[in-house]
Amino acid sequence: MREAFAATVRAAVRDANVPTLLMVLVQLTGDRRWLEAPYRPTRGRGLDENDTGGLPEPVRDEIRAAAADAIIAWHHGKPVALPDPGEDLLTRMLSVAMGEAIPAEYGPMVADDLAIAMRGEDPVRDTAVPDGFTAIVVGAGISGLLAAHRLGAAGVECTVVEKDDHVGGTWWHNRYPGCGVDVPSHLYSYSSVVADWPRYYASRDQLHDYLEEVADRWQLRDRIRLSTVVLSAAWDEAARAWTVEIDGPEGRETLQANILISGVGAFGTPKLPDLPGLADFAGESCHTAQWPEGLDLAGKRVGVIGNGASAMQAVPAIAGTAASLTLFQRSAHWVAPFEKFQQDIPAPVRFLLREVPLYRFWYRERLAWVLNDTLYESLQRDPDWPHPERSINAINDGHRRFFTRYLESELAGRPDLIEKATPDYPPFGKRILLDNGWYRTLRRDDVELVTDPIERILPTGARLKSGREVEFDVLIFATGFDVVRFLASFEVTGRDGRTLREVWDDDDAQAYLGTAIPGFPNLFCLYGPNTQAGHGGSLIFYLECQMRYVLSLLDRMGRAGATVADCRPEVSEKYNAEVAAAHERMIWTHPGITTYYRNSRGRVVVSNPWRVLDWWRMTKEADLADYRIDGPAEGER
Repeated sequence: MREAFAATVRAAVRDANVPTLLMVLVQLTGDRRWLEAPYRPTRGRGLDENDTGGLPEPVRDEIRAAAADAIIAWHHGKPVALPDPGEDLLTRMLSVAMGEAIPAEYGPMVADDLAIAMRGEDPVRDTAVPDGFTAIVVGAGISGLLAAHRLGAAGVECTVVEKDDHVGGTWWHNRYPGCGVDVPSHLYSYSSVVADWPRYYASRDQLHDYLEEVADRWQLRDRIRLSTVVLSAAWDEAARAWTVEIDGPEGRETLQANILISGVGAFGTPKLPDLPGLADFAGESCHTAQWPEGLDLAGKRVGVIGNGASAMQAVPAIAGTAASLTLFQRSAHWVAPFEKFQQDIPAPVRFLLREVPLYRFWYRERLAWVLNDTLYESLQRDPDWPHPERSINAINDGHRRFFTRYLESELAGRPDLIEKATPDYPPFGKRILLDNGWYRTLRRDDVELVTDPIERILPTGARLKSGREVEFDVLIFATGFDVVRFLASFEVTGRDGRTLREVWDDDDAQAYLGTAIPGFPNLFCLYGPNTQAGHGGSLIFYLECQMRYVLSLLDRMGRAGATVADCRPEVSEKYNAEVAAAHERMIWTHPGITTYYRNSRGRVVVSNPWRVLDWWRMTKEADLADYRIDGPAEGER
């Protein structure tokens, strides 16, 4: 057995990420010479994982051999030399691993990540929640599963209400060809769940399988009521609880619980364009989020409206099956290279990620640094920058040059496509997309990119404003979702009888930390207003921060003898003024930028304006002074 494990490790390190191995080696042995020359990796480029560390082959071999020895010794019982390296050393280690200086202020967050990785679970069992507290969670997607698990671990009895007949949320609904995630699998996953991902970037099926597995692993099945719709939720002041009307397989029922958590997400309501004649189209049509089972595109002329993230995935996947593809583009997107698109993780590397917690931790931490705050400065508007029509600061201009070079190299020899595909706004003004074969697909003879606006949908195609008519047999809408109307799937009535739609004036949602809304006590929104990772990172990280905050608040309520917490209006107003001020300095409010992040008033309501580090700090602990609390013997405080 020992010999087999040793042989597997020695084979695995040959395919492993060398900077990651280097950090594992330091922590297992305690030998800090590995942090010095000649072992220090160079800085990677872009989203590249820098697997070789830019080091000469003999140095890489030395690191691999030493790391294999250390991992084998650890597996056979040798203790980790540095189980808790401390914030300063962790920051230094990450700096060496990335080939760039990491500010010391990140040390506490890295240390927290390491503690979770080594413990395998967040510390929620000591939460002093109010006695007998119950919760209703709406939705069994990523947010709802997380909420149910964390609440259950804290001793809160929980019921999850899910409208579909499966868990998974958006990863159950969306099943169009090519559907997947554009965040690395090991980041787009719960921090405390070890997953044996087969691909660097998971497909839709792999993600849904993961969420089904998580529901089983966390033993959530008996708490989830599938095929059940929430009709309304209203705060009952006398009962100091939420009354929730549901409709499921057994008909209508009324549930009651102390707290209500929304896990409905933002990508549940498909958005269709307002085009004359849409109802007259005689062929098959669908939104990417409502892809019909068995839709046959073989030999069909297909029109695709929209060229955002869904189209970027679906179009290359169906090209070659359809007889022709006509792509209708309203505005171009900046597109980044996608070097590990559809790449399987080698089995030896999967072994290390599955069996060696320190390798998994450092691999994930390096990914997080590349995708989190490194881009933040490029999104800040420089008022003295002389070229605001093309970029917003010097760093942003460098990104523009990089993306432009990539676009021109992919579309070389096609000046017509280069002109159509080059955006007329600064990079990151809209979500950056990863190239799933998009540019190669545009070059195909059976694909046409159309930038003339559609004047009218016809029974057999579309008429453009230029007068040209385009025929197609199938029409696909890759037109995104109505993401600015948060919690729109059911009516929520608060303490004073007003609904959320009234308070938010339809699409002008605001919440304290994207989580709590004044006048709606004990209601917590996961993936609420201004919580989407605007500059990078994983949504799941933001959700985990929110749930940590909710549990911290419940803990403080329990210790204070309170059963009700209602966010103070002045606290929420101050926070949201800071959000707005931060966005005024960022790219999404730059003149000429249009994005789904903004509502009908032009206010940014979707993306988060803070660094990942700032968000981690803001949500680490709740302050009961931010809330009006009620308790059995206290009255209002």
